[in-house]
Amino acid sequence: MQRHSDHRTFFVTPTILPLMLLCMVWIAGSGCVRRRMTVRTSPPGATVSIDNQLIGTSPAATDFIYYGTREVRIEREGYRTEVVLKKMKPPWYQLPVLDFVSETLWPGEIRDERIIDIELVPQVIEPSEDVLNRAEALRNQSRGGMVPSG
Repeated sequence: MQRHSDHRTFFVTPTILPLMLLCMVWIAGSGCVRRRMTVRTSPPGATVSIDNQLIGTSPAATDFIYYGTREVRIEREGYRTEVVLKKMKPPWYQLPVLDFVSETLWPGEIRDERIIDIELVPQVIEPSEDVLNRAEALRNQSRGGMVPSG
């Protein structure tokens, strides 16, 4: 008497295998969020740094991974140096749990483009004669026993 095993074997037919491979590639290659920030200045041509990393001359763009507060530093000769703290909140599809779907399962690319506009203020250079006159006046006040106020 021959005993038959009740184990069932799964066979991949030649027509199913390419379909399975295609599905695996599609799932692995789907879902992607591309985050990019662009800093524009008026006037353009300023040096732009984000979180102490030089990214270029405005308009300058860079990719980023994490949301949060960024320090944007703008420098240009003849203009006041600007340091701006820019809070970047995540969009709804990047909130916990939903981010798994948008990063992994969503078919295609999602773009999150952030634009930061900064108006540069011309630097006012006080004539050296005015600075020296003010220094002399303060020196004279201190010699006379007067305490300069604010």
